[in-house]
Amino acid sequence: MSLPILYSFRRCPYAIRARMALRYAAIEYELREVSLKNKPAEMLAISPKGTTPVLQLTDGRVLEESLDIMEWAVEQHDPDRWNHLLEISRLLGKKLITINDLEFKQALDRYKYANRFPEATQETYRSQAETFLQTLESLLSQHAFLLGDRISLADIAIFPFIRQFAQVDLEWFQSTSYNHLQQWLSGHEHSMLFQEVMQKVPVWVPKS
Repeated sequence: MSLPILYSFRRCPYAIRARMALRYAAIEYELREVSLKNKPAEMLAISPKGTTPVLQLTDGRVLEESLDIMEWAVEQHDPDRWNHLLEISRLLGKKLITINDLEFKQALDRYKYANRFPEATQETYRSQAETFLQTLESLLSQHAFLLGDRISLADIAIFPFIRQFAQVDLEWFQSTSYNHLQQWLSGHEHSMLFQEVMQKVPVWVPKS
């Protein structure tokens, strides 16, 4: 193995944030786009849980969680100091990511796939998710990014999930008063970093 291997699914928010961190850190890797309906045996052999992203390092280590991949990437190279934060900001960033990955993601899934969760209405799930949106809007009303006036790991870790939420009903999202959140989201969506990692590639097929 001359390069790390990343098993990824283009639209997966976890995979998006991992690819963004790797690209930001200028780390070369072999991208293997997978079909979630036909996961390659090579990926399952190193990560039986079968979810993306999975990064296999050249020394044989396997990183199975997107946050682990992000943190490893910025440990290698952090040109804009994404991870150089005051302790209070670092703690807030970790708290926001935890809320995003647990509480918000659960509400997001129910909002996006409301027909699978008939216990409540889609609007109810959206309202549950809005608690987190309100927190982010409050932070972004004070500065350009979540933890201050420069981008951090927390922004990149959370952005793909807010993007996914907005796309469920884009007209509704754009009609809300989350003006700072809308601007923050648009900035990330139009960034060169995001555009580069979202280029379409064929599904990886093992060489016979």
